[in-house]
Amino acid sequence: MTQKRIVVIGGSAAGPKTAARARRLDQKASITLIERGPDLSMASCGYPYYVGGVFDSRNCLLEAPTGVPRDPKFFLNAKDIDARINTEVLSIDRAGKKVVCRDLLTDEQCEVPYDKLMISTGSTPRKPPIEGIELEGVTTLQSMRDADYLRAVRDEKRVKKAIIVGGGLIGIETAEALRLAGIEITVVELMDQRLPFLDWEIGKLVENHMRAKGVNVITENGISRFMGENGKLTRVKLANGTELPCELAVVAIGVKPSSGLAAEAGLEIGVTGGIKVDKFMCTSDPDIYAAGDCVELCNCITGAETHAPMGDLANLEGRVAGENMIRGNVAKFSGTVQTAICKIFDFAAGATGLSERTAKKAGYDVETVVNASPDKPGFMGAGLLISKMVVEKATGRLLGYQCTGPGDVSKQVAQAAMAVRGQLTVAKMVDLDLPYAPPFSLAIDHFIASAHIMDNKLKGLMKGISAREVREMKCKNIGTPFIIDARGPDEFDAMRLGIGEVLIPLGTLRKRLDEMPEDKDQEIICFCKISLRGYEAALVLQAAGYTNVKVMEGGIMAWPFPREK
Repeated sequence: MTQKRIVVIGGSAAGPKTAARARRLDQKASITLIERGPDLSMASCGYPYYVGGVFDSRNCLLEAPTGVPRDPKFFLNAKDIDARINTEVLSIDRAGKKVVCRDLLTDEQCEVPYDKLMISTGSTPRKPPIEGIELEGVTTLQSMRDADYLRAVRDEKRVKKAIIVGGGLIGIETAEALRLAGIEITVVELMDQRLPFLDWEIGKLVENHMRAKGVNVITENGISRFMGENGKLTRVKLANGTELPCELAVVAIGVKPSSGLAAEAGLEIGVTGGIKVDKFMCTSDPDIYAAGDCVELCNCITGAETHAPMGDLANLEGRVAGENMIRGNVAKFSGTVQTAICKIFDFAAGATGLSERTAKKAGYDVETVVNASPDKPGFMGAGLLISKMVVEKATGRLLGYQCTGPGDVSKQVAQAAMAVRGQLTVAKMVDLDLPYAPPFSLAIDHFIASAHIMDNKLKGLMKGISAREVREMKCKNIGTPFIIDARGPDEFDAMRLGIGEVLIPLGTLRKRLDEMPEDKDQEIICFCKISLRGYEAALVLQAAGYTNVKVMEGGIMAWPFPREK
């Protein structure tokens, strides 16, 4: 049997995974891994935590779980893979089935033949065409070099003020890392919220937490100019004319697929700019595969093409490509539901599937609920969770889920991701058999409780209203709702919204029905700390004949606006 020649371009995530999978399935294949930079298998998602001092050795970003550096020697000895670093692929000769490479240290060129080729060239940070972006002090956080630079900034304490341009995952994680180093941080975001995969009200809770941790947040504004002296950044000018002094600016406005090499080789490029691949991770050339940040994927929910530059997906795609290179196209990658999570100081924020905004944009008629409740019993050190569930109204199918707070967000989003992928309906989620014990969960898990609230709404047993709708109603003087706070007096004295609510504790409501509006059709809004008592109050009023009673979902804990106290 002829020895199969496999060449992999790109040594970050998808590339090494492809090479490793191919080797495990064929011990005799010739496998060459080519990386332009000096490092291999970089744990790039760990860069912000290295910058922030969570760990001090940069080698942690480059080591196998056993602590062995994943360098060319490791790949050769452990996997019999010829890993070449500091080597750039100049072109792909599809007709001759070879790649032309250049050693960046010696400038020597060579050709490497292939039977099957893998392209995993990653992504490139988006950099706006703004004057001064070349100044010293303006950087991204995309590479090991960037991480080393920002870690030096942290360790040398030479920066007092920094600007983070962009409020996405990398921007938020970098803001935390630098803030923990004692640097004064301002995050500037062009949109009206942080973390665009969240809906506004959940994103606003994240923003409030960032402010509470000392991060200044500016929304609906952008950078018009980076300004400096003697080639070094000294301040930025915002689109509204405001100038902010700073010695550091981290541009984190997203990435774009590095698909140029593939395009030059004549491979098909998708609508998002990523390399177009099929379910086998095969490109328009049957002998060339692609995976990672450089490709375009299918959204499992909508069927639309999307760019999903996530490290876990890159590894999953690489595994599929590696298997298919050896065994033929037998393994499939079905697409993404775009699950994401990030840490924000002692909060987390995560989401899976579609937000309300993206679902409506895709043409879905949706119902939503917001749920605020603890992740476990109070006697076990409960952490608050605030989540939003999005379902297709006609079928009850889960389309998306978002969650934030100091509780176990990861567990909730993971459960939701499986439910989205499995196309579960509310009817199937209300009695899910999930693991329960007080150290880990409430008897009715937060995710199932969210499904219960949704079930009540879909059956017409509860009318919900969002905090944002209540706020707009009061600010714009829309209607004259009677608002009931169903908590106790001590809770009311300690914290209240100040939107004209009337304190009527749930335990006294039945005895105070004479204080309710005479008009049984008048809008009444009930809430409490998390709106469980608010729901109970609404049921009491409905039984008393009131026809327009609503529950403010999530209660005070999901209120993203200023409170009276």
